[in-house]
Amino acid sequence: MTTSTQKYKPLRWWEIRRLEDNGCVSDDWSRIQISEGTDLRRIRNVRFAGDIRIGSDVTIENVSLLEMEPEAPCGVGTEVCVFDETGSRSVRIYPGLSAQMAMLIARDPAWAQNVAKDTIENHIHSSEPARAIGDGAVIRNCGEIINVSIGPEVRIEGALNLRNGSLINNAALGRALTRIGAGVNAENFIIEDGVADSGAIIRNCYIGQGASLEKGFTAHDSLFFSNCSLENGEACALFAGPYTVSMHKSTLLIGCQTSFMNAGSGTNQSNHMYKLGPVHWGILERGVKTSSDSYLMLGAKIGAFSLLMGQHKTHPDSSEFPFSYLFGDDRGATVVVPGAMLRSCGLLRDEKKWPARDRRQKRKLPLHDRIIFDVLNPLTVDAMLNAIDVINGLLTRPADDDRFLRYKGMKFTRASLERAIYLYRLAIYKYLHLHTAENGFPPREPGSEAAQWIDVAGLLIPRPMLFKAMEKGSVEEIEEDFGHAWRHYENLQRAWIAARFNDDWRRSPEVIADYAAEFDRMVDDDRRKYLADLADQNNMLRL
Repeated sequence: MTTSTQKYKPLRWWEIRRLEDNGCVSDDWSRIQISEGTDLRRIRNVRFAGDIRIGSDVTIENVSLLEMEPEAPCGVGTEVCVFDETGSRSVRIYPGLSAQMAMLIARDPAWAQNVAKDTIENHIHSSEPARAIGDGAVIRNCGEIINVSIGPEVRIEGALNLRNGSLINNAALGRALTRIGAGVNAENFIIEDGVADSGAIIRNCYIGQGASLEKGFTAHDSLFFSNCSLENGEACALFAGPYTVSMHKSTLLIGCQTSFMNAGSGTNQSNHMYKLGPVHWGILERGVKTSSDSYLMLGAKIGAFSLLMGQHKTHPDSSEFPFSYLFGDDRGATVVVPGAMLRSCGLLRDEKKWPARDRRQKRKLPLHDRIIFDVLNPLTVDAMLNAIDVINGLLTRPADDDRFLRYKGMKFTRASLERAIYLYRLAIYKYLHLHTAENGFPPREPGSEAAQWIDVAGLLIPRPMLFKAMEKGSVEEIEEDFGHAWRHYENLQRAWIAARFNDDWRRSPEVIADYAAEFDRMVDDDRRKYLADLADQNNMLRL
């Protein structure tokens, strides 16, 4: 019940008498040890059973049952059936699990089960939980706490029932994030520098650094990484990458991967096939927002920084068209307006607010998740470059009788496609201005090809680097490769620019600056319109 640095001794007869006078009982006092600093005056009305060590710096008050079995796993190795509830993509959780490692395991189960199985298994076996209560921990007014490892300075106040879990604090002294609040009911879990509060119900979950589940949120078989904030709704088989936010009741996030997401009230997905069960899953690429009462039938894949509105029942894949509006028509088909989100002043606001809201930074934590916050990045810019080619091809075709052009089950108007080319070009030149205005274009190496990039749960990394990481023989080596990609992102990005952009895009600095200025004017116009609309509404509501 304390850290291993303290020395313990058996109770002497007068110490036993003191505890009995304080209302304490035990079937065998010889199995209880105390440290030199243990204040017996403060131990009252406790029933002791089994082998116990009592330290000098822990507060435990009004707890109905506090129990630890000798070989309890304390949540380490719990199988989380993320994406597919049938278990085909399960992730076994452990202390220090990063969003990047978890995504590899979940998204490439063949690699996890065949190539890396022993690597992952060995790491889990080496992650032995501390079956103790750490110095400075506070446990008050709780129900049953069974087989829960409690780290130093962790606070548990008002928890209803906790079983088979680990509460881990990696923060500097006095800056602990890990906390369990009133009414929480959790089983088979790890909460690492995160929070569960106000009636949250948790089963088979990992809650990572700076993440919080509150206000009756219900989650099972889900993973929550850096700075997620979930309230009121429900998650099932969810891979919640960094900065996934859901604040409303009647919101169900199920069987999908998200990051930098904001879910509107009543957001819903379905993953169940009547004949085969809940086998469908989907991907909402970074920055997706959903409107109130939006519905998405999985499997589906939604492009980065898109807005999803209405009912979508045709399994759309809009990943080729980032920054889009997606409308569900009256039959559940998906109407796409590509690039429309690029006009929004909120896009750049989001890019600035995410690092400012990083709960990890002031706690001096070892950061498990590597996060690149850029909205315009090699992944989204490459998608826009490819989208221009796809759109030019679509514009050579005649529209159908209803005046829509169709592509991969989605519907487009000719006007929206023509507008998208303009918006994508502005955004691409804005990106180039950001990265070439000071040092110019990096030189192109003859015969070089631009590597494809991938978003690994918040970390942007060239795919060849990811493949090399997957060849490493230990979890630590894989994580170090992720760290290397994160630290050298700017250099890797500049190398990509050198290989990706041909002479057609390598315009003079003045021309690129003009395009970038036009992009800025478009965003400023949207901001002014928003502020004018807000002023009109405020005037309407004045007394």
